[in-house]
Amino acid sequence: MLTYKLIHPPLLAALAAAGHGSRILIADGHFPCSTHTNPAAAMIHLNLRPGLLDVDQVLETLLDAVPIEHAAVMASDGAHVPAHDGYRAALGDVVPFEQVERFAFYDLARTSDVAVVIATGDQRQWANLLLTVGVAGVTPRKEH
Repeated sequence: MLTYKLIHPPLLAALAAAGHGSRILIADGHFPCSTHTNPAAAMIHLNLRPGLLDVDQVLETLLDAVPIEHAAVMASDGAHVPAHDGYRAALGDVVPFEQVERFAFYDLARTSDVAVVIATGDQRQWANLLLTVGVAGVTPRKEH
């Protein structure tokens, strides 16, 4: 029995196979995972029903499992996105945080370096988060 916070076997295997520079997409319940992601990425379905598991809960668990060197979110059409505030707080000031236009975000999610896609039941709009795996023991530097 694992005593580690992350106990989902397929997600553990997918993270173990990803390395430095690989990306992890944590998708909200609105993201078109079947058509807008790297088809070679490990697909982890945590979207049992709407609202059951959100991106913040997945992020909290992942931060204990893998180092993160960069984060990108899907930019809204100019509106403030409260979910992004939560991600920034969880990631801290050290991890660079980028807002990417919607269709450019879709393009990023399709790239070959996206190794893991985690589908959640998060019902908030613009709640998608794309993380870049860092190097264990190395603190990322905030870009100026």
